[in-house]
Amino acid sequence: MSRRPASIYWIGFSIVVAALIAAPLVLPTFWARLLTEILIWGLLAMSSDLLIGYTGMVSFGHSAFFGLGMYGAAAALLTVSPPNLWLALAYGLLGAAAAAGFVAYFSTRLRDIYFAITTLIFSQIFYVIIFTWTAVTGGENGLTFERPLLAVPGLIRLHLTPTNLHWFVLAVVVGSYLLLRRITQSPFGMVLQSIRENEARTRAIGYPVERYKIVAVMLSGLFAGLAGVFYALQNEFAAPDFVFFIVSGETVIYNVVGGIGTLVGPIVGAAFFLLLREGLSRFFTEFYLIPVGVIFVAMVIFMPQGLLGFMRRWLNQ
Repeated sequence: MSRRPASIYWIGFSIVVAALIAAPLVLPTFWARLLTEILIWGLLAMSSDLLIGYTGMVSFGHSAFFGLGMYGAAAALLTVSPPNLWLALAYGLLGAAAAAGFVAYFSTRLRDIYFAITTLIFSQIFYVIIFTWTAVTGGENGLTFERPLLAVPGLIRLHLTPTNLHWFVLAVVVGSYLLLRRITQSPFGMVLQSIRENEARTRAIGYPVERYKIVAVMLSGLFAGLAGVFYALQNEFAAPDFVFFIVSGETVIYNVVGGIGTLVGPIVGAAFFLLLREGLSRFFTEFYLIPVGVIFVAMVIFMPQGLLGFMRRWLNQ
C-alpha cells in the first residue's frame, strides 16, 4: 500500500470513528442503542473473520464463545459484591477462552466441512448444558442483573448509561480492530494465510499447522467472548438462545455480506443485515425473513466479494 492510499484510509477511519463518537448525542434513544448493538455484533463477526477469512476455517461454534462470555459476565455480576465491571470482563473472557481451547484441541485436527460440523456439535453441547443446568444458568429464563459502575480507582467512577456504554464499546471495538489488524499482518498472520491457501505445503515447510490453528481458534473465541460480555452488559441479561447455533449462522452471514478476510467487512455486514432486518420487519412483520433471505441470496450471486469488495471495485473503476 502506497503512502497516499494509506493516509486516505486512516483519514476515512478517523472520520468514521468521530461520527460514531458523536452518534449517541444526536440520535434518538432507539437508534443509538441499535448502533451500540451493531458494534457488538460487528465485533463478534470480526472475531470469526480471523478464522473464516484469514485461516480458511468456517466455524459454527462462535455462538458458544459468545454465550459463555455472556454467562461469565453474569456469574461475576451476580456472585461478587459489589458488582465489578472488570471482573465481569475477566470472567467472560476466561469462560470463552476455556471453551475455545477445548473446542480447538479437538476440532483443529479436522479440515473443511468436518471442522465446521465439529464446531457446530460442540456449540450445541454447550447450549444443552446451559439450557438444562437450571440451578446455575437459570435454564430457558436465563439470568438478569444490573450494570456495574465503570470505575478506575483514582480516575473515574461512572454509571454505565447507554451513552457511556456506547463509548466504552466503541473504544474496545476500535482497539480490537487495530489489534487484529496487527495480528493478521504479522508473521503469525502470514502463516495463517498460508494455511488458508495451502495447508499441506505449509506443513511440509515445517510449520506446526495444528498449533497455529489452535491459537487462531482461541484468539477468535476470546474476541467472541468479549462481544458476549458487552451484549450482556447492554441488555442486562444472559439467555441460552444466544448459545444456539443460529447465532453462529448469522455471524457467518455478516462475514459473507460484508466481505470475508477484511476485518472491517464483517462490521459493515453486521450493520447492513441488522438495519435491513429492522427496516423490513416494520413492513412485513413476521414474514420479514423472506425478503431478507431473497436479498442475501442475490448478494451472494451478484456480489460474491461482499459489500466491501464491491465498494473497492467500484472505487477503482
